[in-house]
Amino acid sequence: MDGRDDVVARLEQEITQLRQAVDSHARVDQAIGVLVAVHRIKPAAGFEILREVSQHTNIKLHTVAETVIDWALGEQPMPSPVDQELEAALNRRLDGGDGLGQPG
Repeated sequence: MDGRDDVVARLEQEITQLRQAVDSHARVDQAIGVLVAVHRIKPAAGFEILREVSQHTNIKLHTVAETVIDWALGEQPMPSPVDQELEAALNRRLDGGDGLGQPG
C-alpha cells in the first residue's frame, strides 16, 4: 500500500502544479490583453514586453502580470520599478520598428 500512497501523493502534487501553471498562464494572457487594449500593440509584443519587464526588474513573469492586471482594475497603482521598465520596454518596441508594435 505504501507504493500506491506514494503514487497518489505524487499525482496530487502534479495536479496542484498543473493547476498553478494554468492559473499563471491565464494571468499572463489577461495582462497581455491589458497591454494590447491600452497601448494598441500586437499580443506577441505584449508578451515580449511582459518578459522584458520581468527580466529587467527581476520579478517573476506571473507577478508582473498580476501587477498589470491589478493596475488595470484600479486596485493598486503601478509600482515604480515596473512602471518605469514597462514604459522603457514599450518605447523599445514601438521605436524599434520590429513589426511587433502597432496592430496591422
